[in-house]
Amino acid sequence: MRIFVCAKQVPDTSGKVAVKENGTLDRASMATITNPDDMNAVEAALELKDATGCQVTVVTMGPPPAASMLRELIAMGADDGILISGREFGGSDTFATSQIIAAALHHVGIGKDDIIFCGRQAIDGDTAQVGPQIAEKLGLPQVTYAADIKKDGDVLKVKRMLEDGYMEVEVKTPCLITCIKELNNPRYMTVKGIFDCFDKPITVLDYNALKDEPLIEPDTIGLKGSPTNIFKSFTPPQKGQVEMLEGGAEEAAKALAAKLAKKHVI
Repeated sequence: MRIFVCAKQVPDTSGKVAVKENGTLDRASMATITNPDDMNAVEAALELKDATGCQVTVVTMGPPPAASMLRELIAMGADDGILISGREFGGSDTFATSQIIAAALHHVGIGKDDIIFCGRQAIDGDTAQVGPQIAEKLGLPQVTYAADIKKDGDVLKVKRMLEDGYMEVEVKTPCLITCIKELNNPRYMTVKGIFDCFDKPITVLDYNALKDEPLIEPDTIGLKGSPTNIFKSFTPPQKGQVEMLEGGAEEAAKALAAKLAKKHVI
């Protein structure tokens, strides 16, 4: 059994969002982090690895520096990584991104016992579309919003979180599962993992490696193959400012009480 985990390097949205003239994010100029929900997907895969000894492969699409994120996930316990990278893929929306990732997974090969884990959604788009679209394009069953996962042979028993409760679903492998933060608490990298991660392989798949896949067509990838049009991207305005009160404790307390009284809080 092999578990593929789709992870994404996303802009750190605590800082300023830089946007190019064509409306896409200028990712090269922003600090990046691993998408939080994807960390829960990685942890779910590693827990199954701990229980079954299976292979865990982390997969991402992005520029060459995204390999550093794969190294971090390998340091957590993954076995290897796949970096899908090429200028032809730049500017892809969720439709084009899922086309490319599905083609890469098809290129590598999905076995009958294999599982694909994805995070629920990425914080830079919040669409929750890529995971389900990958499943549709690979013809795999999917279960979204997984809050609990148990494996029984070739069946996964998944508890889905809904708005007003839970739904329990059974699905056979191969399949795709999207994970939410309530599923688990991601582990940290280990010192041994950090040392060993640089000895683990990362396979790079560019356009030439995937161009013969049936899902890869020039009109369905990259900015040209993206039907989504972004009207505007911006950093939301700051809602409030912090005011520091100087002086001793008694003086600061009186000043605070006066300000709260002025705002009719007290």
